[in-house]
Amino acid sequence: MRSSTIARPWAAWAMTSLFVVGTLGLFAGCTPPGEKPDDTPGNTQPATQDGKKPEGKLKVGIVFDSGGIGDKSFNDSAWAGIQKAEKEFGIEVSKIESKVEKDYEPNLTAMADDGNDLVIAVGLAQGKALEKVAKQYPDTKFAIVDGFVTADNVRMLHFSEEQGSYLVGYIAGKMTKTGKVGFVGGEALDLIKKFQYGFQAGVKAANAKAEILPPKYTGSWENIDEAKIAANLLFDSGADIVYHAAGRAGLGVIQAAKERKKFAIGVDRDQDDEAPGFVLTSMVKNVDAAVYETIKDMVDGKFTAGEVSYDVAHGGVGISALRFTKDMIGPDVLAEIEAIKQKIADGSLKVPSTEAEYAAFKPE
Repeated sequence: MRSSTIARPWAAWAMTSLFVVGTLGLFAGCTPPGEKPDDTPGNTQPATQDGKKPEGKLKVGIVFDSGGIGDKSFNDSAWAGIQKAEKEFGIEVSKIESKVEKDYEPNLTAMADDGNDLVIAVGLAQGKALEKVAKQYPDTKFAIVDGFVTADNVRMLHFSEEQGSYLVGYIAGKMTKTGKVGFVGGEALDLIKKFQYGFQAGVKAANAKAEILPPKYTGSWENIDEAKIAANLLFDSGADIVYHAAGRAGLGVIQAAKERKKFAIGVDRDQDDEAPGFVLTSMVKNVDAAVYETIKDMVDGKFTAGEVSYDVAHGGVGISALRFTKDMIGPDVLAEIEAIKQKIADGSLKVPSTEAEYAAFKPE
């Protein structure tokens, strides 16, 4: 067994989903419970590899978080990765959409019982359930998006959300007319704070005079109305740009921006077309590519357990294609974004992901 954190250079595939200025180096859909045992960047997890290809057609099952298919966020992104793998490799796919937290364990168990070679759990909330199920099915391979489960048969797919959030925050800082911006989150988990503090740091770096309004947390990943109310409160307080990390509920932020003729910033997937011209950009988190790569590794007999990290340098997170706002943002700001990505990739810029790191952050 070897101990390592693996960063995969799969940006070529990811470029189909991300906007690239030059070369792109880039749940919020997550729900509780489950916390990272160590918030140190590069925290290592055990990795194992059995080197065996499954016999016959590969069977893959996926258990969605409560947002489900159609959340236009990370669940949809995971499903896109499954569909790409199904088309390319001819795998057999089955899926279950969870409604509430108590569904996770029986849903994961059902997938393992059904003889799937690989079972993918979407979302941090499934961590505790997967920890139990993975022990009961040691011959089944599992993967979890955003969760923390240390086992010889579990791969953890983790992302540097703070890095992508820094990029969209920088754009917000450059584009705000009122000098005020805001953030709406689902639940105030450590994972979602990465989005918040990365965004705030980007705004701060772009515009030292900008006021970052106190964040709004709705406590829900599905309640679109609550997120819309939160966004409107921020707009009422003078914000003209609001970034959301609230899963399906975040669609309410986009609705509010369109109605108020302000800007929203999308998350997880390219949400620019949800309200063309009113979504300034989106922080794209390539869950689809991570899921696809995990399935490909199974097909090739190269599955590894442990943590696999996806960051700016390896195409894991980035910004959207800016189909409706590229000209508005302009080439100068986009050139600055490219320079920032290079600094993040080479380590000369450390983006804060916690309150303490943000408090100590000093923009250049």
